[in-house]
Amino acid sequence: MVLSTTGSSPTSSTEVTGEGIRRVRDNIPIRLLIAASISFWEKAAFWGLTAPWQNYMQHPPRLTDKDTPGALGLGQVKATRIYCGFYIGYYISPMLFAVLSDSKLGRYRTLLVCLVLFNIGCAAITASSLPASLDKGWGLPGLIITMICVALGGGGFESNMAAFLADQYAETEPRIEILKSGERVIIDRTLTIEYVYSLNYWLGNLGSLSWFATVALEEHVGFTSAYGLTFGLIFLSLVTLLIGNSRFVRAPHESKVFAQSSKILLCAACNGFQLARTDPKYQLEYRQKVVPWSSRLVSELCRALRACRILLAFIMFYICFDQMQNNLISQSAQMETGGAPNDMVSAMNQVGCILFTPLIQHVIYPLLHRRHVYIRPITRITIGFVFVVLSMTYAAIVQNAIYSSGPCYDHPRTCNLVGNREPNHINVWIQAPVFFLIAMSEVWAYVTALEIAYHHAPKHMQSMIQAIFPLMAGIGSVCAMAISPFAHDPNLVIFYASLAGGMAVVTVVFWLLFRKYDKTEKEEAAGDREESARSPSTEGGRRASAIAELDPSPNSSFVDAQLGPIPENSASDGSAAPKHSNLTGTTLVNQAAESIRDTDNERASQDESLGATKSKMQSNLHTSRLETQH
Repeated sequence: MVLSTTGSSPTSSTEVTGEGIRRVRDNIPIRLLIAASISFWEKAAFWGLTAPWQNYMQHPPRLTDKDTPGALGLGQVKATRIYCGFYIGYYISPMLFAVLSDSKLGRYRTLLVCLVLFNIGCAAITASSLPASLDKGWGLPGLIITMICVALGGGGFESNMAAFLADQYAETEPRIEILKSGERVIIDRTLTIEYVYSLNYWLGNLGSLSWFATVALEEHVGFTSAYGLTFGLIFLSLVTLLIGNSRFVRAPHESKVFAQSSKILLCAACNGFQLARTDPKYQLEYRQKVVPWSSRLVSELCRALRACRILLAFIMFYICFDQMQNNLISQSAQMETGGAPNDMVSAMNQVGCILFTPLIQHVIYPLLHRRHVYIRPITRITIGFVFVVLSMTYAAIVQNAIYSSGPCYDHPRTCNLVGNREPNHINVWIQAPVFFLIAMSEVWAYVTALEIAYHHAPKHMQSMIQAIFPLMAGIGSVCAMAISPFAHDPNLVIFYASLAGGMAVVTVVFWLLFRKYDKTEKEEAAGDREESARSPSTEGGRRASAIAELDPSPNSSFVDAQLGPIPENSASDGSAAPKHSNLTGTTLVNQAAESIRDTDNERASQDESLGATKSKMQSNLHTSRLETQH
């Protein structure tokens, strides 16, 4: 990494080595932590609510404590279909709320609407699951109302919350600070946003542990108490959103951006499907057309389409991921559980996510950053895909071990002996690494995908691009349902091995196709920073120019090879101001602001003067015409 110190002259710079300066994340503002707590309560409510649903729908009310808890008695097939229908709606609804958020309501009001719908859903199932309500036949209607409200509210929350969290970190420019240790570091927004998404993901998995609480309440108390707990959790989420109203940053929304984007795509289709030909300059020069959109929007749309191509690879990711919700639970039922519920092992996925996220963020990344190694997004996703391949490979190995064990070998629990439902003699906990490997893949790939969707989206279409990711999850789930008839004994070893092979192919193709984007991202980031600093029409460029004029010292700022010009600030512990400068940071900023205001006033005065001159010329012309007619 090479840095250069910029002097007062815009044409001269002195290069210095920047190998000792590392990039670090910024501190997290309080408003962002408040917003993150909203996501925590919502995830706790969602997973706590859906955990008892299969038993609630499938089984009738139990007569003895030894019976499986139930309420509606719909049977396994009908209950599974209803469950799948709910998730299809949950994955599709983000697109609807993304359009509303980006064009009409804004993210805050959209989140408010979504949480109100979620609260209505939880209230409906809590009331309809009462024994008296079930006796009156209100159980199924209440469940349907709940599923509709939660599919809409929860799906809309998913498409907006991640972008809303990133909005709460308002710093857009990198800066240099001096730590208490005396080390000079670069505060990098990209690393900060990466940390924000990891924090949100970690809190979501922490909230998902409510699954244990609601399942325990279902077993020992009843469904009403379990659903009542989730109602309280989602109500806390709504209250937190309302309390934080005055603190939150609200990104502006633009109603015209969708219409303009549609016109750009239509124009590209008419120009050989080449988006570069939709640029206003190209259209004016080669088509003699003046188009209503800007070159910036065309560039942002190119980046957004690139992100969509990247997200397509996650369809195969979710085909493998969905095995954790069904076939891997069935696999655990074929082994000796020692009295524990067979679906308890799958909870190791959440435990793994809770353990691995801080391990990567607070141990692995800092170690790499001290050596100036920064893993780019495509590389991180590829690493995550490799862990998916390993998880499906290990699942095949476990299945082979089950088939190699008695008493039923490759037909577990279905021996010829009448009534023999004994599992094969192998301990269920050898399956745990499957869920830990899937957890590691989520930490590397899933979080990075959300980060890419945010960074590559046009400014006023961030919720829309975020909504594409759950849409990929929905397509993956549909594909997983389509191949489910092949998942049966004695073919499960081949089934898991095929998934591992398919994911391996996707991983290799993904790396070969998109690895160049890691380099492109660095070049685009550097170009954007340099253009922002050079351009006098931007606020950042004018501020940099004003400060450079006020402080002509050679060490007033650095130019990073990746991040561009970076102002140097003192640390919060009261370290000295930049060398050779007798101005404090506050004075520089105030004077720069005054200089910018003076420039604005001067331009406004010039505009008024030009307007007055134009009016005077028009008046003289009118008088001259009257005299000529007279």
